[in-house]
Amino acid sequence: MSRMIKRLLPGLFALSVCAALSACGAPNHHAPSTAAASAPARASTHWLGTWAASQQIPERRNTLPSAALTNATLRQIVHLSVGGHELRVRFSNVFGTTPLHIVAAHIARPVSRTTGAIDPSTDTALTFGGRPGIRIPPGAAYYSDPVAFHAKALSDLAVTIYLRKPPRRQTSHPGSRETSFLLHGEHVTAAQLPGAMRFNHWFFLSGVDVKVHGPGAAIVTLGDSITDGHATPNNSDTRWPDDLARRLQASPTTRHLSVLNVGTGGNRLLRYGLGPDALARFDRDVLGQTGVRYLIVLEGVNDLGVATMHGRISAAQNAALVRNIIGAYRQIILRAHAHGIKVIGGTITPFGGSTYYHPSAATERDRREINAWIRAPGHFDAVVDFAKVVRDPQHPQRLNPAYDSGDNLHPNPAGYRAMAAAIPLSLFTAMKHSARAGQ
Repeated sequence: MSRMIKRLLPGLFALSVCAALSACGAPNHHAPSTAAASAPARASTHWLGTWAASQQIPERRNTLPSAALTNATLRQIVHLSVGGHELRVRFSNVFGTTPLHIVAAHIARPVSRTTGAIDPSTDTALTFGGRPGIRIPPGAAYYSDPVAFHAKALSDLAVTIYLRKPPRRQTSHPGSRETSFLLHGEHVTAAQLPGAMRFNHWFFLSGVDVKVHGPGAAIVTLGDSITDGHATPNNSDTRWPDDLARRLQASPTTRHLSVLNVGTGGNRLLRYGLGPDALARFDRDVLGQTGVRYLIVLEGVNDLGVATMHGRISAAQNAALVRNIIGAYRQIILRAHAHGIKVIGGTITPFGGSTYYHPSAATERDRREINAWIRAPGHFDAVVDFAKVVRDPQHPQRLNPAYDSGDNLHPNPAGYRAMAAAIPLSLFTAMKHSARAGQ
């Protein structure tokens, strides 16, 4: 399982970096020779994703009644990673079975994330082909027209839409960790929404792009609930991708890099979970992001956990599971490299003692075998050893108690900060950046 694989594309360089640098050798740098890697930094104006969310059909408990979205104003707040003076917003009806009719849409700077109040002086209408509304077909996404709007890096943006009638099936990101507000009637320009229904989900909202000048690139984080930020307080922006974005903005050499979090609760590499598996959603959630040049993959714990959730499996089934997970990683690397995207592998974090998954000794052996493959040079372009960062030194099959949210599976905010701190920013300065063609 740990044999070196052949290079997936000629000329792509391999870089092996371990998060725990004291335990690893120096990175093995090879001169990049592909057009994507050697292109000079682009000095022209181009679009760059600053925020994104993966989409799924919400589970029954996270679905709003159709009546709630009828004749309703929906205000949702997102946290941007990089700033700009011109924005466009992407709305999604990818799982709808009838059109999503947005009658009106506005953006503004929020003044309260707990009440949904906005600064009315910043209220700005969005248009779609010069018109105030749009009907988005089933299965589709749609960008608004560009609009002048001053948004600072690491700032919040309120997106407010008015719906007369929702599509027959909802498209959502249930794990928003951010309060959204719903009030009947048309209130897209209202400074406050008194009496609004509140819930911690996003609906029909999948991305925000900013127009930037000069070099710029997006880092996409593909993962499950650990990337989605399970166990973080609502409205706190304390997921590990949020912490990474703050680190990037703190350094003048990396402020042009955005972070697009497409973590999805319950996500798996091989099978549908609460939403589409990582391979099924790869084109939309990774390749479809504006300006993506880097990908961090932290997937696999749910594949391992679900396999033995209700009982042990045979040795042959364990071997097949490991083989198939590694095969999925290979596919991700292959597809990303074909689009000039550098792929960084994250080792699967320990979950021994999980009362949800009940991992066995065989599960732990599988996790270690997969992590050994991730760490081996020649597979991913770089490696961040998340498992080593958050494990208990005395019991490496478990999370460090200081980083455990309490369920022996998900880190707490301190654990997420440690994960973000373990990512060498040099990974993102080793290549010149240029926006992908057409973006």
